[in-house]
Amino acid sequence: MDAGQGLSTSEVQSIRELLAAGRKPRVVFTASAGQIAGQVGQVIELTDPEVSDEFVVVRFGRDELPFSPADLAVAPKGVTRRVVEPKPEPEPEPPAAAAPEFVLDTPRVPAQRQEEPKVEQTEKPPARRAVKAVKPKGPAGLTVTLAYADGEWTVAAQQGSKALAKPYVVKPAEALKMVALVDVPGVQEAVEQILGTERAEAEQQAEKLRAELAEIEARLAELREAR
Repeated sequence: MDAGQGLSTSEVQSIRELLAAGRKPRVVFTASAGQIAGQVGQVIELTDPEVSDEFVVVRFGRDELPFSPADLAVAPKGVTRRVVEPKPEPEPEPPAAAAPEFVLDTPRVPAQRQEEPKVEQTEKPPARRAVKAVKPKGPAGLTVTLAYADGEWTVAAQQGSKALAKPYVVKPAEALKMVALVDVPGVQEAVEQILGTERAEAEQQAEKLRAELAEIEARLAELREAR
């Protein structure tokens, strides 16, 4: 059984479809899973991969723990849940054969040494998963827009898809101050050019109104003299 390669994208999609059909596909733990490599579990849920890389929830014994696709591989057909559990049992045998004289002098010592590895093996191997913290999603991006259209400057603010401030009108001087904070070549020159054009048009209109007002005052003076 090859447990060295993690789940591919197509295998994850296949597992998602099996879960949707009410099945719980079996997987085998790869070498990156640590002490439980070679063991077999059942996938019971797929959470959001954007929240955490460990989004494949596997039932292993009485535990239900999240793993990443790299920690798992599709279990071959016919594999039972306990595949490599008897592996640690032969380890206590060599110390008893290496020093038989100590067994006669202190018969209890080897028995105690054999029990210590068993206690370590029965501890929950996946406890290391508690060290990894779930990466929280960052706040949505904030966009502040300064716009010019139809002779008016407006400012609007939006965070993600939510509008924080609808476009509202600001004075040209305030718009120029905002642009001065942006150290981008050409931006401030473009704003000053727009303001210069508006200033020239306003002066022309003022001159025209002054001329019309002068004509009206002259006409009014003539009418007063005719009384």
